[in-house]
Amino acid sequence: MEHQGQIGGSGPALAVPPGAAGTPPTHGAGGGVPVPRAPAFRSKAASMLQRQGAVVALIIVCIFGAIRYEPFATPENLLNVLRQNSMLGLVALGMTMVILTGGIDLSVGSVLAVAGITTAWLSPQGTAVALLGGLAAGAVLGALNGVLITRAGIQPFIVTLAMMIAARGAALGATDENSVHVDRAAKGIMWLGRGKVVGIPVPVLLAALAFLAGWVVLRYTRFGRYVYAAGDHQDAARLLGLKVDRVLIATYAISGALAGLAGIVLAGRLGAGQPVAGNGWELDAIAAVVVGGTLLSGGQGGVGATVVGVLLLGIIFNLFNLEGTITPWWQGVLRGIFLLGVVVVQSRLQRRAAKAA
Repeated sequence: MEHQGQIGGSGPALAVPPGAAGTPPTHGAGGGVPVPRAPAFRSKAASMLQRQGAVVALIIVCIFGAIRYEPFATPENLLNVLRQNSMLGLVALGMTMVILTGGIDLSVGSVLAVAGITTAWLSPQGTAVALLGGLAAGAVLGALNGVLITRAGIQPFIVTLAMMIAARGAALGATDENSVHVDRAAKGIMWLGRGKVVGIPVPVLLAALAFLAGWVVLRYTRFGRYVYAAGDHQDAARLLGLKVDRVLIATYAISGALAGLAGIVLAGRLGAGQPVAGNGWELDAIAAVVVGGTLLSGGQGGVGATVVGVLLLGIIFNLFNLEGTITPWWQGVLRGIFLLGVVVVQSRLQRRAAKAA
């Protein structure tokens, strides 16, 4: 395309020399100077790497595991990885929605423990009552987080940190630090934790259904659009008439309910609700969300990214166990270094994309 000017209303067009004041460099026919495309290319590359980098890393790690460790690619090992990380996946799904709004939920591990204990306590009443009780406990605690954040105007980090401490203390105090066994009358709860359908563990199927539902909600519903809008810019969303407070309360309630569901499944698998269950899971959930590519600043990311993040972390830790020479303590060190590296890379890619845009 050429930039041309005219003298008078009908005179011949006179080509403006490339580089003249107010005229951008041109590219194409007419001998113009080619437009530099490097910034645009770098912007696209940075954006693509930010979105798809976890997928590439997951593929590389899987190939490495299959080559180095013979048991890695066996169906038994892969199903074991999925089963072990299915409950964390439920927690990470709720965390994804919270982080998309620009918030954080540090209470999910403690909420998981409370839900598991509640389920075990109610198990003599049957599966339905125990299941509803555990879900309700998680949803109520999550909604309380949302109410305190929106109505009291307290930062999510402070509110959920307080809830993490209080809920864990309540779980330990109410049980005298002892496990609460799931009654045999609640056979459905045990099935949720230990059962299989066509050879696939029930926890894996539950996590898959939850992720599918979360993907549909975020992608195709009005609530999903509101979640992204709240994370992108809350003040602008309010000016457009969006009830941001309601969205935030609902999001934290969903996070609590999903943590509660994870607590129910864990109680079924262990046969008991344990007051120490889920300790540190909030950090693992945040790590999975961030590693997948969802930004901590909110507004960018989604369910698919979290699936990749959960699988990537789960497989990496599985490789640690197959190696056999890395103690759990050093695994924690490596996990911290890995998460820090991912956050640093994401931050740099985001800044580079913003500068080039």
